[in-house]
Amino acid sequence: MISTADVIASLRARDIENIGHGPLYRRLQTAIKAVIDDGILKVDDALPSERDLANELGISRVTVRNAMRALVEEGVLVQRHGAGTFVAPRVEQALSRLTSFTEDMITRGMKPGAVWIEKTLGHASPEEAMALNLSPGTEVTRLRRLRTANDKPMALEYAVVPRAFLPSPDEVEKSLYDALAKYGKKPERALQRLRAELFDGETAKILGVPDGSAALYIERRSFLANGTPVEFTRSYYRGDSYDFIAEMQVDAR
Repeated sequence: MISTADVIASLRARDIENIGHGPLYRRLQTAIKAVIDDGILKVDDALPSERDLANELGISRVTVRNAMRALVEEGVLVQRHGAGTFVAPRVEQALSRLTSFTEDMITRGMKPGAVWIEKTLGHASPEEAMALNLSPGTEVTRLRRLRTANDKPMALEYAVVPRAFLPSPDEVEKSLYDALAKYGKKPERALQRLRAELFDGETAKILGVPDGSAALYIERRSFLANGTPVEFTRSYYRGDSYDFIAEMQVDAR
């Protein structure tokens, strides 16, 4: 576990007063995130107290408190009553294996959850029809939900499935893949596109993060063994809480 002196030294090295622009607490916030991103502070490491940070860095406790509060709201830090402030855990998902959100959370010993926003039937939009190789106007099942881990908002997910494969959206309770498996339509492979974005006002509000926070947008098309598209999902993951890991082979040439 890193010592208080090492954390202070790492923050001093980042020259807080000259990091970017804006209020000093925002600069301290950026410096703390950099120390975490660089692996100096790790998951469950304790941060120095407000008093120690303020005294050692020569800034006010109000500035430290505001920076800490902002990082807690972003999910970067977690405060434990009577114990202090710690680096929050992050979820890692491998890109080489197709699993559901529910499976990922259970594997990590976390409690998966969902808050349903929409469960409807409708007709495929031009974009959805193209993604799922459907004729225009084909009926589809639409699912929109907030995904949570240990009751913490993690991602906003929009899924579309041909109604022929999932007749009723009410059949999905926790896992979409479990519902599809009942019809022998659980996907076996998928193609994903990832890109960095910023949360807009509505999405940020639903996920409980500040407007303009970092987001990871993932667009996934899943297929049956015979190549038939079965799922088109667009998800917005919190950039401060979710990591995607890819294992690659080294070319020996």
